[in-house]
Amino acid sequence: MSPLTSLLRRTPARAGAPGAAAPSAGATLPSADAPSRGGLVEIRGVHKAFGDLEVLRGIDLTIEPGEVTVILGPSGSGKSTLLRAINHLEPVTSGLISVDGEVIGYRRDGDLLHELREPEVLRQRTAIGMVFQSFNLFAHMTALANVAEAPRRALGVNRKEAEAQARELLALVGLSEKEGAYPRQLSGGQQQRVAIARALALRPKVLLFDEPTSALDPELVEEVLSVIRSLASAGTTLVIVTHEISFARDVADTVVFMDQGRIVEQGPPAQVIDHPAHERTRTFLQRVRTGADAPVDAEPAGPADPSGPAGPDASPADHPRSHSPEDLR
Repeated sequence: MSPLTSLLRRTPARAGAPGAAAPSAGATLPSADAPSRGGLVEIRGVHKAFGDLEVLRGIDLTIEPGEVTVILGPSGSGKSTLLRAINHLEPVTSGLISVDGEVIGYRRDGDLLHELREPEVLRQRTAIGMVFQSFNLFAHMTALANVAEAPRRALGVNRKEAEAQARELLALVGLSEKEGAYPRQLSGGQQQRVAIARALALRPKVLLFDEPTSALDPELVEEVLSVIRSLASAGTTLVIVTHEISFARDVADTVVFMDQGRIVEQGPPAQVIDHPAHERTRTFLQRVRTGADAPVDAEPAGPADPSGPAGPDASPADHPRSHSPEDLR
């Protein structure tokens, strides 16, 4: 077992999870290795609209525990919106998303689903980490403090234990010597590796990557991709939006190609990337290989990462809504 795999298998009881005691100010992350697995992600009939613009148009997808799923598609195809919907940064217009059978963002009440309030959504998000294009680090905090903050806030872990775990995570992404550096003192690749360490700090079941290399200079891309390759063997479920085709071929169990808010095709990399069945997929791959497709989604901007500088107030989950079963099919 690699050091990274060993660390990620130390899974703390999650705040609010069944059977988990409420964290106290003196709580600590357990140091004993405990078996764990990635989460099962089920997406059923998901639609998402921004006013009259429908960005997701009936997404059905199952991501098995521990599987690495790479989502490809042209700019504006709905890839980033789908990632944000998985952790309820974007509430869906209709449909359901669940992790290990728990509906994300909603509470069942008979035949209705009511949108959860922010504290409950934040509890669910401890199981779903996300790494953004733009890093979203706290500018006033060191690398060590950025990584240690989430366990302290979400799990009530004491400072000493949180910082010890943060040092371990920074070492695993190759940044031991940068623990006292502020984001402005780090390169883009280093900032993104700190962001990955921060996302790992709560030992998530599912880890989402939204174009993790798109904001980097070309020479910095490989250092981030190498960290993600290591994560791919550690048992966490990974969902990665990227334009790095060779990386997708190397790391993915399943490749999903999206266009105009729909899944066009999906399957193993050898099928979708090397022998695509659909002309639209073939055209896209050719454009990416020749540099003709822009690597930035032109989708409507959603709220900021609640663990980043904008804070949790940016989330729409403060405004509960209820839906009928017809709305959520």
